[in-house]
Amino acid sequence: MLQGIIGKKIGMTQVFNEDGRLVPVTVILAGPCQVVRTKTKDKDGYDAIQVGYDEIKPKLVNKPDLGQFTKRGLKPYRILREFHVSDATQYQVGQEIKSEVLKDLVWVDVIGTSKGKGFQGVMKRHHSKGGPGGHGSMFHRAPGSMGASSQPSRTLKNRVLPGHMGDVRVTAQKLKLVSVDTENNLVLIRGAVPGGKRGVVIILKSKKA
Repeated sequence: MLQGIIGKKIGMTQVFNEDGRLVPVTVILAGPCQVVRTKTKDKDGYDAIQVGYDEIKPKLVNKPDLGQFTKRGLKPYRILREFHVSDATQYQVGQEIKSEVLKDLVWVDVIGTSKGKGFQGVMKRHHSKGGPGGHGSMFHRAPGSMGASSQPSRTLKNRVLPGHMGDVRVTAQKLKLVSVDTENNLVLIRGAVPGGKRGVVIILKSKKA
């Protein structure tokens, strides 16, 4: 049975649990998604289904992808993701997947793209200590020494340096699923999940649960 879905992060709010404690939660609009393609072990070497999310206009899709949607009689989608299943023959092209696939779960993993921070220095990017803050030190937020001078006469690989920060794929593991609103396809997950508002996320059954 499929225990995963594509969604969009709406924002954060607070709810009360059974003990009357205030719990911070992230609200995610999970689905509805549509099965675009099925892959079987006999034909493709593994069982999986390709799921589409966020319907878009046909003019925004390139011709090869549009042809795949048209051939199956489907509307084009912006996001396509694969989910491994035990038996892909149980699913049909065009089948709708809603948030109810998560209702029996307690712990989930959420995959998203972290917020982009742009070009940052070593103090923000790698939490370097920096130099003295007094006047005349000439060394406040610089990277500092990069290693030996005459030997090997170069900067070694994997040194912490300034550069682009954020905007990478992040998986937040073992987050508690607080509630699932199957009528409105809203999922409440305790704590924060990767990415900003309106960011696309993938919710899966937790591997560590």
